[in-house]
Amino acid sequence: MINKHLSENHPFSISLTCSDENATNDVPHRCLIENGHHDVFLDHMTIALQNHHISPEALERRRDLIESLRIIGAPMPLSPHPRNLSTQKGNFAEVFLAEYLCETTEAELPIYRLRYNPNVEQSMKGDDVLLFDLDSDPVRIIVGESKFRGVPDKQAVVDIVDGLVRSNKAGLPISLMFVAERLFEAGNSELAKKVQNCAILFVTNQLQIDYVGLLMSNHNTRRIVNTHASSELHNLLMISLNFESPETIVQQAFARLESNV
Repeated sequence: MINKHLSENHPFSISLTCSDENATNDVPHRCLIENGHHDVFLDHMTIALQNHHISPEALERRRDLIESLRIIGAPMPLSPHPRNLSTQKGNFAEVFLAEYLCETTEAELPIYRLRYNPNVEQSMKGDDVLLFDLDSDPVRIIVGESKFRGVPDKQAVVDIVDGLVRSNKAGLPISLMFVAERLFEAGNSELAKKVQNCAILFVTNQLQIDYVGLLMSNHNTRRIVNTHASSELHNLLMISLNFESPETIVQQAFARLESNV
């Protein structure tokens, strides 16, 4: 469903050790484990988190506004990034999954959905990750579901798989038209029409939809995923992201973000 782990020069390759396994129920499982190069991982993820939360143009406008407000001693605007730790953890896992799939498949992320979150302190509704390979035959969509847990457990894996099963039973991903509308609004009509056309391809059985679940947690995540991943979907891949202190990684990344805005 995805390609091999990244080339040796990519930050994810430098900072994460990879092994491909099969869970107990014969679900493919890619296990990613930290290897000590936290700074490389954090540098890359800090940039990714910023891109997912705010556009470069909006960030520049924000900096200009902050400078003007500072001169007159006025209160600063709210951060474009969440300060609620629970939301930070969920967003981090989501962004990592999106970035990793973009690097290990031919599918692309048409929009950064977190830029459209009306309340940055709360998690955003809809598909966590929705990628499109519009040039493949058949056209392919990847639906991603991500979870962060300080301590991994069976329920976290069950929740991920259940969420993807519900998406499969619903048919078209619930965020497909949201993506198309954002592209139309941005003036990217050609790409928007291709995304929208996936609804027709689905009805005519010409659309491939694959499902990827990610659990980010501590070093027990590999074992928990291997033990509890269930096989309701034939086209399901599980990814585990294993850190000794996953919460610390998230806190450090968002602290770096705040220093940039």
